Amino acid sequence: MNHLIFLIIAFPLLGGVSLIAMSRRVREPLAGWVATAAVGLSFLTTLGVFITLLGSHSGGPSHAVTQHLFDWINVGALHANMDLTVDPLSITMCLFVTGISTLIHLYSIGYMHGEKDFTKFFIYLNLFVASMLILVLGGNMLLTFTGWEGVGVCSYWLVSYYFQKDSAASAGKKAFIYNRVADVGFLLAMFVIFFNEHTLTYSKMTAHMSSLTLTMAVLALLFAAAGKSAQIPLFNWLPDAMEGPTPVSALIHAATMVTAGVYLLCRMHVVVSASPTGQWVICGIGLATAFVAATIATSQSDIKKGLAFSTVSQIGYMVLAVGTGDYVAAMFLMVAHAFFKALLFLGSGSVIHALDGEQEMGRMGGLRKYLPWTYGTFLFGWLAIIGVPPFAGFWAKGSVLDAVFGKSPWLWAGGLFTALLTAYYMSRLFYLTFTGSARFTEQGPNGEAAVAHPHESPWTMRLPLVILAFCSIFGGLLNLPWVHGFGLEAFLSPVFGSSLVVPADSMTKQFLLAGADALVAVLGLTIAWVLWRGRSERPELTPAFLAKVWYWDNFYDTIIGRPATALANFTAEVVDPLVLDGAVDGTAAAVGGLATRLRKVHNGQIRSYGVGIIFGLLVILVSFLVVVG
Repeated sequence: MNHLIFLIIAFPLLGGVSLIAMSRRVREPLAGWVATAAVGLSFLTTLGVFITLLGSHSGGPSHAVTQHLFDWINVGALHANMDLTVDPLSITMCLFVTGISTLIHLYSIGYMHGEKDFTKFFIYLNLFVASMLILVLGGNMLLTFTGWEGVGVCSYWLVSYYFQKDSAASAGKKAFIYNRVADVGFLLAMFVIFFNEHTLTYSKMTAHMSSLTLTMAVLALLFAAAGKSAQIPLFNWLPDAMEGPTPVSALIHAATMVTAGVYLLCRMHVVVSASPTGQWVICGIGLATAFVAATIATSQSDIKKGLAFSTVSQIGYMVLAVGTGDYVAAMFLMVAHAFFKALLFLGSGSVIHALDGEQEMGRMGGLRKYLPWTYGTFLFGWLAIIGVPPFAGFWAKGSVLDAVFGKSPWLWAGGLFTALLTAYYMSRLFYLTFTGSARFTEQGPNGEAAVAHPHESPWTMRLPLVILAFCSIFGGLLNLPWVHGFGLEAFLSPVFGSSLVVPADSMTKQFLLAGADALVAVLGLTIAWVLWRGRSERPELTPAFLAKVWYWDNFYDTIIGRPATALANFTAEVVDPLVLDGAVDGTAAAVGGLATRLRKVHNGQIRSYGVGIIFGLLVILVSFLVVVG
């Protein structure tokens, strides 16, 4: 089975290429089924490789298996082959990437029904999954960077899918530019590491660098991860990316692409763990992002943007776990988050589908009796993300907070308060959407017609919701605490090493920490119930400062956007016509003037030419005598 690793990537890649080749003949819904089957085959292949890896101990201490496809780049000391590496870390990523992608592809068949560019949408989805798998399975940083760029361009296509809308086109460009800025960090990290380690292959890295060099490499990696995983200072592209279709939000901006930055930091754990300074910076960025995004989410009126800021906050927790050195906790939350956040996004898509495109929570309410399947599954996703036991979020977020407590009680206090905010804003979102009176029957503020008959989604949309709800309930079984030698911790320990995992504290303290996690979840949902029961608008609880994202975009516009625009205008109006064009035009005028003067010498008179020849000879003779003298 190990020699078939390449099929994990080949199936979605072949699906996308086949749909491109047959785009004029394959229409709805066949294109959707072809794309779904391609990703489904990739999931089955991944499952087979996982079973083989699970039962094999022939891959060395890390249980890694590498499939060499071909030699790629051999220039001097740089040797970067096309090698796909399967180890516990990469196969864990592949399992939930391909599994959830299959469900989202199936969901999209119903959600995208009637779209003009139905086939094109699934082409983009297949190519995205293939790029994400290249990123995960790459055996060296250069191959990972290839997949990194692939998911970036596919994300641009999918976010700006409705490119006829100015907002969607702008959102796609914003996401693309932010990620390209962050890619500078990835490149710098590669340059620093290769200059010192003389390799970009993960298995050969030793982190034998000076403290300053290690810190530089870790900060460069963190900057790259901040762009892809939407962390401060590059987090504010993600909410705008909600302009894409809801399945895109679920696949790219909840379950897969935005976790790529966290995966990169985990994959580079040898370098990250060797820099204590870098780890503290990672902790600071993770906690700050989690807190800032959580405060912003408390004031969002758009259901998808509320979930988007929730994603930013949850990834902040993952980054925080990486900073503590507990990479297993980061991966555990990543997998659990993929389950319940994909469920929540797809559930919101079902709501939007039922209300004919309505996304404002102020125009929803009372939907539990109209959308029983959506309501029931969304309920489980809500309880999971706020950390109510025994749902997956309780165990996953609890493992992160336990690791943070071991790093610093102050960091833990900040993380716990952010968990309280999470319970509050997600409960607010749930109450406004599904409880209270039905507000979708009211006429819109601009006189538009209201939706009078919300309807439940087709089975292609309901089935993924049910499966993800099941995973959100029982996902905590992947890594239950107090059960050593079982679950993700035991499975991933060959990659990270037991010394990298934060040691368990006393049982009493763990129970107290778990009790605090459960308490803030219940407290948050209770506060939201008291404040929002029977209410759809409370301006005093949704200040403009939070609704407008701490004026983060305004700040960037002031210090970067407007000065850059002024510089561009100055360049276009002054530098280009006067300096650049002036230099070119001036040179042409000077040459023309000189030619005009020289033309007078050629008057056609032999006497003048003779005098010129004699004068030239005299000049040569005098020059010769001077040199000889």
